[in-house]
Amino acid sequence: MSLKRSVMAENRENEALEEEGRKPRVKPIIEAADSLSLGISMVVAVLIGVGIGWLLKSLTGIGWLMWIGVFIGVAAAVLNVYKAYSKQYKEFEELAKKQRYAIKKELDDEEDDDYGEKNY
Repeated sequence: MSLKRSVMAENRENEALEEEGRKPRVKPIIEAADSLSLGISMVVAVLIGVGIGWLLKSLTGIGWLMWIGVFIGVAAAVLNVYKAYSKQYKEFEELAKKQRYAIKKELDDEEDDDYGEKNY
């Protein structure tokens, strides 16, 4: 009997591995690298903005153009953060729609409004 159970358990494990094998294995790695690269992209955006400002300053001789470049770099970094936030929020909304994580809906359906009341 235990041999039969172990064979059945082994078959279930093999089926689970096959299902995981069908899923793309590179996608989670790319998503993780994308999340890690947010900090790097912020620094690069500011550095490119400073480079543009320095280039404009050296071409025209006007000192305040350097600050325009810094502002462009900071704006690009803020835009990168906003895009990453929007992407994560969208994924969160999709996850919240799944039945497995719908605990808020279950709590709203119970309607236990008598907290604090004493019913003797």
